[in-house]
Amino acid sequence: MLLRLELLEAIKAGKVDLVFRRWSRPSVKPGGTLKTRLGVLSIGAITDMDPEAVTEADAKRAGFLDVADFRKWLDTMKPGHLFQRIEVSFPDET
Repeated sequence: MLLRLELLEAIKAGKVDLVFRRWSRPSVKPGGTLKTRLGVLSIGAITDMDPEAVTEADAKRAGFLDVADFRKWLDTMKPGHLFQRIEVSFPDET
């Protein structure tokens, strides 16, 4: 799963804690981790869902202005039969 640096920075700052992906086959698993340019990203719950079910709150948690902004982004994504809501975070560095 590739994430833009801007998105990784928002996750690290605590402004974003969800990402959405549409794909043929998932590349992350719940409870797993992902090495990124900003450190190791923790993967939380992953929920299969219909993109039409994305709420205003979900869209904002993923860094979008609103659901319309989310749908505009979704239209640019590659086709895939699986759509997932993925909780993400960087562990506290203490």
